[in-house]
Amino acid sequence: MLDYRKMYFQLAAKVADAMDILLKALQEGEAEFMDAEPFPGFKVVAIKDEDRDSE
Repeated sequence: MLDYRKMYFQLAAKVADAMDILLKALQEGEAEFMDAEPFPGFKVVAIKDEDRDSE
């Protein structure tokens, strides 16, 4: 008979490994983006919130 408990824990361990790999890739991508040079001609534009400004 198959050992479903063992199979379940093996699957759960592989899913956890996959999540760790994805999280590490996400963190590395975010760090690379934050360390990169800003885009040429890139500006921050403030948008006024009329509802907020009227209070």
